[in-house]
Amino acid sequence: NLVFVVNEQGLLSPGATGGASFKENVLTEINIDNNGDNVEDRVMQSIKRGDKMCVFGPVAPGTAGLSSTIKTSAASGSVNISKYGQSAITATSNGMKFFAGPREDPFFFDLNQFKAILAGTASGFNNPGVDTFAGTNVLSTVIEVPKAKLGNSSTINVWAETKQKQ
Repeated sequence: NLVFVVNEQGLLSPGATGGASFKENVLTEINIDNNGDNVEDRVMQSIKRGDKMCVFGPVAPGTAGLSSTIKTSAASGSVNISKYGQSAITATSNGMKFFAGPREDPFFFDLNQFKAILAGTASGFNNPGVDTFAGTNVLSTVIEVPKAKLGNSSTINVWAETKQKQ
């Protein structure tokens, strides 16, 4: 299996996390190129509907590029969106596993040391550094999918996008 994670609405303070929510007019799309041409051959899409995150794919996209149509005929499953401060809710369907909800920001970055490096007053990062993003949260969508659903290639290129309904 491969696990794909898309984080959005970063740098949420704990006080702001409880009120943060996925938007019903925003589609999250994970693009998968499995033949090396940097054009998506398969997509996995997720969008909020009520208190659930609905997942579609992996499936061939309707069109490649910036425009997307939700592939409703390729519904994979859905999961109740976890609330801040409560236990994670997961769901399994069609051999896939899903999660959607708030999580601590996983990105570690020492912003002040980076600025010092750019300014020429430091030659590298400290070990250990200072996690500038510690204590902040993100909204995460997690999809675990069997490799066989992604195509036959042993190498894939992956990128994610959020697309707002126009």
